[in-house]
Amino acid sequence: MAAGLAIVGYGKMGHMIEALAPQHGFEVRVRLDVQENSGGAGLTAENLRGVDVAIEFSSPATAADNVRRLAKLRVSTVVGTTGWYDELPSVRAAAEQYGAGVVYAPNFSVGVNLFQQIVAEAAKRFAARGEYQAWGWEMHHSQKLDAPSGTLLKLAETMVESGYDRHIDISSSRAGAVPGTHEIGFDSAADTITLRHTARSREGFADGALRAARWVIGKKGLFAFQEILGELG
Repeated sequence: MAAGLAIVGYGKMGHMIEALAPQHGFEVRVRLDVQENSGGAGLTAENLRGVDVAIEFSSPATAADNVRRLAKLRVSTVVGTTGWYDELPSVRAAAEQYGAGVVYAPNFSVGVNLFQQIVAEAAKRFAARGEYQAWGWEMHHSQKLDAPSGTLLKLAETMVESGYDRHIDISSSRAGAVPGTHEIGFDSAADTITLRHTARSREGFADGALRAARWVIGKKGLFAFQEILGELG
C-alpha cells in the first residue's frame, strides 16, 4: 500500500516531487500552494487525514511555522526550504514535544551532499597552505528568493569546520532558469583548483527529498540530511 504524502508548497519543486512520488511508493493526497495555505490554514487534521509524511518547499517566511504545525499534528516532514535556520531550535522542540520526525537540508541532491564531503576534505588539506585563498560562488534561476543559497552557506560552514580559518569570498548570481551551480575554489600565485557541482534539473533534489521522506516515517526528532545519507536506499 502506498504511503500518503502531502506537498506543502506546490511550485516547480512541488510538481517535480508529485511526478516522482509513485516511484518511491507514495500517493500524493494533499497539495497546498501559497494561497491554499495562507497562515497555515491548510494544515489541519481534516486535510491531512491519511497523510504519513509531508514535503515542505514553501518560503523562508513560512517554512518553520509550517513544520511546527505539522509536528503538532504528528506528521513528519522533509524541509527543502532554506533561509529559516535561525528557528531550528523551536522546530527541534516541536518535533520532540509531539513525537514527529523532521529532516532538513539546504539541498536534497545526493550528489551535492557527496560534493560537500569532497569540499570538506579539500578544505582540510588547503587549511595548512597559507599561500592559497578560497572562494565560493553559486548561480540559480532568477526566481530563487535567497542569496547566497543555503547550499553555498553550508559549504562555507563545512570548510570552516574542516579547519579552513581564513577568509572565504562568497558571491551569487541570479539569472534565467539555472537549476543550481555551486563552485568552491582555491587560488595561489602558482595555480587554481576548482571544485564544481552543476545540477542538470530539479529531479535530483526531488529524488533525494522523497528518499528522505521514506526514511523519516516513524522517526522522532530533528535530523540533517547529511547525517542520514548513508542510511538511504
